[in-house]
Amino acid sequence: MQVSLTDTGGLNRRLEVAVPATEVTREVQQRLKQLSRTARLKGFRPGKAPLGVITKQFGEQVRSEVVNDLMRSSFAQAVTQENLRPAAGPRIEPITLEPESDLKYAAHFEVLPDVTLNPVEGLAIEKPVAAVNDVDVDAMIENMRVQRPIYTAVERPSHDTDRVVFDYQVLVGGKMIEDGDVKNAQVVLGARQTMPELEEGLRGVSAGEERTVTAVFPANHPNKTVAGQPADLRLSIKAVEEHSLPAVDEEFFRAYGVEKGGLEEMRTEVRKSMERELAGAVRNRVRVQVMDALFTANPLDVPRAMVDEQVQRLQLDTARRMGVQDLSRLPPPENFVEPARRRVALGLLISQIVQANSMQVERERVQERLNELIESYPDPEQARRAYLQNQDAMRGIESGALEEQVIDWVFSGAQVTEKASTFKELTGFGQGGAAGYDPEHGHTHDHGPGA
Repeated sequence: MQVSLTDTGGLNRRLEVAVPATEVTREVQQRLKQLSRTARLKGFRPGKAPLGVITKQFGEQVRSEVVNDLMRSSFAQAVTQENLRPAAGPRIEPITLEPESDLKYAAHFEVLPDVTLNPVEGLAIEKPVAAVNDVDVDAMIENMRVQRPIYTAVERPSHDTDRVVFDYQVLVGGKMIEDGDVKNAQVVLGARQTMPELEEGLRGVSAGEERTVTAVFPANHPNKTVAGQPADLRLSIKAVEEHSLPAVDEEFFRAYGVEKGGLEEMRTEVRKSMERELAGAVRNRVRVQVMDALFTANPLDVPRAMVDEQVQRLQLDTARRMGVQDLSRLPPPENFVEPARRRVALGLLISQIVQANSMQVERERVQERLNELIESYPDPEQARRAYLQNQDAMRGIESGALEEQVIDWVFSGAQVTEKASTFKELTGFGQGGAAGYDPEHGHTHDHGPGA
């Protein structure tokens, strides 16, 4: 086998390979002989057809298979021979495929870049330092009250913060649509839970009142009959309910899983949950800074094929989060090129750190990450078994654990300074971040007003 390597610029390579015609012929003949032992042809007993007949019947097909297989195997051998590390599969350009001639082709591909890390001692990382104080706990408990509002029926017109309970019918062109009769709908005024026209139409209503509101349904509404269309909504108001917050009493404590110990125990549990969330926020801030510092300090020329693959993943992930199922409506790829390039570069840098330091994933970290994942399931042990039986899922968990080890390694060698911060600053509490306490799973989260 003859091999000729050409650097075509950047990470691009052209590998020209020639496989001797004798090798191609020998492989074709061997396969035809094997085929003759099992082939079933009309007029011959199984395995008794003459080789000439087999060759005439299957020769072209067998040769095509042999050529494809030899291209794959010879490319792998050539890559090893030239000490190359392809970033992705090659684009094959046939040169000579004629029988009785050497098999010649050119493979065009990108190679992985040589990664040389700059010393981590030169990286500057700022670690936020904060503590959960009594004021933070008070604010969280107040927020927990907001998460469990009490609604009491009132005999007056509705206004913001009230909850309106109503039935309605949807009419398009004066005719009620299929499934357009809805009972016991609920809207909290001022919470922007529904179409602006409907919310405005519910202001100032009283129980027993009827009213018709015209509204334009969103273009992405699941009911295609009304999607993007103006429609009349005939409202029948059943109740106007005034909003108030629950008292901080035994009933309130039990609602959050605190059966004994009253307010003191409640504050203790809330503080523990907030401290866990704060620790996670600090870890995330450090992680982002480590990744930013690695990326900035170690510029890489990354393979376009790997960037394109990451662009597709980011497109699909974004579409999935947006609920887009039609692949023709994926966000434009150019929006993701730079994030994809960053992902690829960081992946190569992390791999280099792992390899250079002979890192092995720590099983304790894997168990910790698995425990965090399963704690939100109704049956954590059943979820644990499901994860353990899913190799792809476990590989993802192990990859995350190994990344944590890399971050710790970089952090331990970098120039770290501490910066005073607060729970609110680090978690976004009160700004769309943590906004409620979940006693079952031991963490805070945002339930959304009026939920």
